[in-house]
Amino acid sequence: MTQSSGRSGQPVLPALLGLGQRGLGQRTGQAGRPERYRDRRRTLPAGVLRLPTIGIDIGGTKVVAGVVSGEGAIVEQLRADTPDKSKSPKVVEDVIVELVLELADRHDVHAVGIGAAGWVDSDRSRVLFAPHLNWRDEPLREALSDRLRFPVVVENDANAAAWAEWRFGAGRGEDLVVMITLGTGIGGAVVRQGYVDRGRYGLAGEFGHMQVVPGGHRCPCGNRGCWEQYSSGNALVREARELAAAESPVAQPLLARVGGDVAAITGPLVTEAARDGDPMAVELLHDIGSWLGTGLANLAAALDPGRFVIGGGVSAAGDLLLAPAQESFRRTLTGRGFRPEAAIVPAALGNEAGLIGAADLARAVARRFRTVKRSRVER
Repeated sequence: MTQSSGRSGQPVLPALLGLGQRGLGQRTGQAGRPERYRDRRRTLPAGVLRLPTIGIDIGGTKVVAGVVSGEGAIVEQLRADTPDKSKSPKVVEDVIVELVLELADRHDVHAVGIGAAGWVDSDRSRVLFAPHLNWRDEPLREALSDRLRFPVVVENDANAAAWAEWRFGAGRGEDLVVMITLGTGIGGAVVRQGYVDRGRYGLAGEFGHMQVVPGGHRCPCGNRGCWEQYSSGNALVREARELAAAESPVAQPLLARVGGDVAAITGPLVTEAARDGDPMAVELLHDIGSWLGTGLANLAAALDPGRFVIGGGVSAAGDLLLAPAQESFRRTLTGRGFRPEAAIVPAALGNEAGLIGAADLARAVARRFRTVKRSRVER
């Protein structure tokens, strides 16, 4: 099986294809200076681009698998629950194998990309830590490759989503894209000049754990004042429930929606109330959005991207979230008024971004091979 490069800063596809730095997204101009291509299709073999692959999105309670075309379209998608996730990593592997084999029975697929919520090593082979699964230094690529006899790539789910948005969605045409996923917490990823920037150890993009309030709210990571404690689904729900539990008059319309059950207040419920004009819900989303803009301004100071792509469940609030984010971003951006501003745009691919990105990254190791009979998993 083709092995990926572990070098920091090596472009994803050329590393997997063995093309080196000049194989994707760059060519050498006068005096040996790099000249970037805008379209990576110019440097990838057409046969590789057309091969269908399978993308896997692994969550805490479910596994979603889909066959993805070379144009980023999902041809077929399957979903399965993982109710016994705490017992053994093999349980999740069994579910993945069953879904892949079922799809492979109906489609001529050539590689599998895994998007996992957790830390993936720089070789994209092992899941070092997954917060919602019992995976600790798990050799996932090796285990699945042996059972499937397909080339397998393992990727962090935020990296996969960012790659998909850069290739097919809201990040197209931009050299430096930062994606922020707002869900229960905050995930992030950087696509720079045609490669996913994973950092030295493969762990870059944990933007949700930047400290924005010293001594602030305790975060499950062990620190205090992390960004995701102020701009995430958890933050939105926490603030709404605190107001409701205190029997604040401004929370009464929200409480009425849940029959007085504070624990029934959820992020989507707050968003729905805000869309219906509930002043408190609008204010809460404004606060979350303002913290989002502050964090983006910090990232702009460090990374200077051309575009921020905002995805995840909380981003469904649309302008109720993004308008205050843009306002806060402009107010706190260093050098404001004297520098170009990065665009802040909503993600285009929704919940399928991680699956599409994982499949597309796997396309780099896809190979045509003779169909072989694959046996089902014995449980």
